[in-house]
Amino acid sequence: MVDVHYEGTLAETGEVFDTTHEDNSVFSFELGKGTVIQAWDVALRTMKVGEVAKITCKPEYAYGAAGSPPDIPPNATLVFEVELLSCRPRKGSSLGSASEERARLDELKKQRELAAAVKEEEKKKREEAKAAATARIQAKLDAKKGQGKGKGKGK
Repeated sequence: MVDVHYEGTLAETGEVFDTTHEDNSVFSFELGKGTVIQAWDVALRTMKVGEVAKITCKPEYAYGAAGSPPDIPPNATLVFEVELLSCRPRKGSSLGSASEERARLDELKKQRELAAAVKEEEKKKREEAKAAATARIQAKLDAKKGQGKGKGKGK
């Protein structure tokens, strides 16, 4: 869960369409649950508590072709000034689950590295087999050339 203060304006006109500053309210939501526009889900993941960021949101990361009537027209680019007030684990989450997630990610990384090593080894074997086949073909060609040299000399 995150808590933010924000002010949203239309990029085209600079008109404020929403703010928490007027009544000093706090807006709270859970990241990654689709409860806010996609631009916020992306941007707030990189912010630190206390940081203020200016987020310019293209329509495809905001309200798109539908807009959000009556305040936000279709295909509007939005600009938000967002202050991240706090960030806390979601309900049912614990440090244990965070460390479990880290362990899972570490295991996935090891699996990817192992798969990459296997793939590299297979590539090396294919290249060696190709080189050996090329050498055999070249040896056959050289042998045929050697046979051809003696045929015309006796006439």
